[in-house]
Amino acid sequence: MEEIGQIPTVQLIPALGQFGYLNYRTLINTWIVIIALIVVAAIIRKRLSPVPGRLQVLAEMFVGGFDQLVADALEFDTVEKNRRLFHLIAAEFLFLALCNYIGLIPGFGGSEPTGDYNTPMALALMAFVLWTYWGIKEKSFWGYIKSFFEPIFVIAPLNFVDQLSRMLSMSFRLFGNIMGGAVIVIVVGHLLKHIFVLVPLNVFFGLFVGTVQAFVFTMLTLTYIAVSCKD
Repeated sequence: MEEIGQIPTVQLIPALGQFGYLNYRTLINTWIVIIALIVVAAIIRKRLSPVPGRLQVLAEMFVGGFDQLVADALEFDTVEKNRRLFHLIAAEFLFLALCNYIGLIPGFGGSEPTGDYNTPMALALMAFVLWTYWGIKEKSFWGYIKSFFEPIFVIAPLNFVDQLSRMLSMSFRLFGNIMGGAVIVIVVGHLLKHIFVLVPLNVFFGLFVGTVQAFVFTMLTLTYIAVSCKD
């Protein structure tokens, strides 16, 4: 079980000490996911037809479902305004889902980008910037700051802490579930060494848990943006 806790790194900036190391496996796998998404999107776009095939039908179902989710959460006064965040929310879910699925590929087990805390933290930080930006955009800067002092001004520090805790809880939830699943598969594999047990277990954590966690993270991002925009 030596692979548990081992992180393949390369030192890029020696002057930064331990902070100058890069997890190259996470970087490579992240780019594999990004390239895969671009290729699939290009294929679907090239094959768009008035009479949709199976792939186009799945893409249209996905787009329609997420478009409705975003509209229901934001509840802006125009369709165009509701759709401003659709592309980001849909892309975030697809990216997270594929990052979680990559562990199902032989040779990639336990190397999911979301199993490296830097990835969930970066996405949570992006979500924090987004809901802050949209809160300021909808309420004005002073209106957004004023919301931290409601209903009474003495709880302002708690409201500020709440904003940071949202970001941290999102990142730890995603990281913990993906890393925990990878560790369970490794431990069970060393204890049992039976392929008929490992395959269903790996598929469960890769597909079911991976999809659920990607959806939860995405919906939390959307929900916090919606809450920041509303009075």
